[in-house]
Amino acid sequence: MPMTHSPAQGRRRLTRRRLPWWLLAIGLLAVLVIWGIVANNDYQRIFRTLTSGVATTLWVTGVAFVLASALGLCFALMRTSQNRVLQEVASFYIEIVRGIPILVLLFYIAFVGAPWMVTAWNWLMTPLIEPGWMGPLTVRQFDFTWRAIIALMIAYSAFLAEIFRAGIEAVDKGQIEAARALGLRPWPIFRHIIAPQALRTILPPYGNDFVSMIKDSALVSALGVQDITQLGKVYSASSFKFFETYNVVAFLYLVMTISLSLGVRWLEYRFNQRGTHPEG
Repeated sequence: MPMTHSPAQGRRRLTRRRLPWWLLAIGLLAVLVIWGIVANNDYQRIFRTLTSGVATTLWVTGVAFVLASALGLCFALMRTSQNRVLQEVASFYIEIVRGIPILVLLFYIAFVGAPWMVTAWNWLMTPLIEPGWMGPLTVRQFDFTWRAIIALMIAYSAFLAEIFRAGIEAVDKGQIEAARALGLRPWPIFRHIIAPQALRTILPPYGNDFVSMIKDSALVSALGVQDITQLGKVYSASSFKFFETYNVVAFLYLVMTISLSLGVRWLEYRFNQRGTHPEG
């Protein structure tokens, strides 16, 4: 007599197949690391020292990514426009920026671009500086954290522009033409037709770029910005506990990147659910 399985057994078997074993392995590793931090005085001291850099890392990454998204969207719209001049300007910017290593761009903005930006700022503020209502800005007053944010913004805006362009071009042109035939203006068309559909397409690479920026934010330590990497470098050099220190550094970055990756996957799932069940 053939063996039959109940629906509940089938659901449990399907759940086991879908269970992310890699996530369980990472969770077990995280528990072991946390236990090591709790049980070891050296790890406790290192953890307390480095956690002060988490806020700086998140601040630099968050602000730079928001600015890069805004700038990248502008260049994506320029590249998909009907104006040939805007297309060429956007293509020139994207190709140049994508061809420069982020570390090189970081140094260039910090030590070459910063004086230019200060000069431009003082020129724009001349009507306020000449009467003495405000003092001129000096290069020394231009904080290195903001130099790092601007460099990351420029670097990632080129990559995000291509992601946005791919999402915009994936939208069915017939829907856009129909909206124009109904008399809709460009902004309502973008907001109600292009953006919702493009977002579903770009979400995975967009989230991946955010994860990448968290990791690349470690490069700002080259400018002395007090992020996790910089604090770990200073502490390990003074205590010679390189193994313990960089274990904690890696752990903190993994917590941030894996948490964000899981958040992006959850958003993908929600978007897919809405696509499958429109009434939800």
